[in-house]
Amino acid sequence: MLHILNFAQHYALPFIVVISIVVFVHEFGHYWVARRCGVKIETFSLGFGQEIFGWTDKRGTRWKVSWLPLGGYVKMFGDGSAASTPDASVHTMNDEEKRVAFYHQHVDKRMAVVVAGPASNYLFAIIVLTMLFMFQGQPYSPADIGTVMEDGVAAKAGLLAGDHVVAVDNYVVDRFEDIKRIVALNAGTPIPVQIERNGVPMDFTITPDVVSTTDRFGGDHKLGRIGIASDKIVYRKWPPLKALQQAVLEAWNLTSGTIKAMGQMVMGTRGTEELGGPLRIAELSGHVAEDGVVALIWFMAVISINLGLINLFPVPLLDGGHLVFYMAERLRGRPIHEKVQEAGARVGVCLVLSLMVFATWNDLVHLKVISYLRGLFS
Repeated sequence: MLHILNFAQHYALPFIVVISIVVFVHEFGHYWVARRCGVKIETFSLGFGQEIFGWTDKRGTRWKVSWLPLGGYVKMFGDGSAASTPDASVHTMNDEEKRVAFYHQHVDKRMAVVVAGPASNYLFAIIVLTMLFMFQGQPYSPADIGTVMEDGVAAKAGLLAGDHVVAVDNYVVDRFEDIKRIVALNAGTPIPVQIERNGVPMDFTITPDVVSTTDRFGGDHKLGRIGIASDKIVYRKWPPLKALQQAVLEAWNLTSGTIKAMGQMVMGTRGTEELGGPLRIAELSGHVAEDGVVALIWFMAVISINLGLINLFPVPLLDGGHLVFYMAERLRGRPIHEKVQEAGARVGVCLVLSLMVFATWNDLVHLKVISYLRGLFS
């Protein structure tokens, strides 16, 4: 019993808090814009499955918390399911019902409702990061080389301690953290590096070594390293507008880094073992929570950005898939045939479930559950 209570306190509770907040933000974005577009909302659910508790507001919307905290949904009038597939009743609605049904709204309104979910996740993350950068400060190291490892590729290329890095892989850098991020994503790939040495600009081409590393949570990663380090770190507090600018830049860097990493996985130049699912997020939530509230808030902003980005992928069932159908409708001047949308939804279910199974398998391997089970039968 004590073990279960410890697990709930250290992993389950932080996970539920993080997931519930970012999912609520996402679904509230859909809800808020849908309401502004005149759509009737039947259900706002935080979680899936059987309802734990809930209430019905004066507009007839059922707000509820369900037992499986792995997502949520907003069911609009005329939806046949939580995935916003149209119900058969949409073809027999009268004019009054059509006025408040999502399916019968102008395509521009439907696109706005779909985009609102991911946009809310990004907006939430940017606001959170802005507040952190204003009051806690942004981790900041000048883009100056403090140490050069003797046998590293940077030393072999001719970089020296004291050099000021101007750009890496054609991206202008302002912080040493930017250098680390870009280099890590380019393991084994030649990249241009521009520096200034005593005010003189110099150009180099460096191929980062491929290094296998284990993070503090036990996860294995293959990252790029060139053998340089910074010798200083500060937390720089920014005024509001500068904090906002840095928050937007941080959100962009997280988004572009994730897209590039996933592209490398698809091309086979990066291992897929880094993909994690709910179990990995629960583990990370627990470990991050041990570092304090600020670290957990930062982690929440990162998860919010990832949720917004994933939902924009053009996969049927996700917001991005709906958006593709609506954009095609906008261009064609008429909706995509229902059978095509239904087939797309089935494909989307298969893709999403396959990814969830794969990510959960990675989680079980990472948590050594698979090796434990093998040991029981060998």
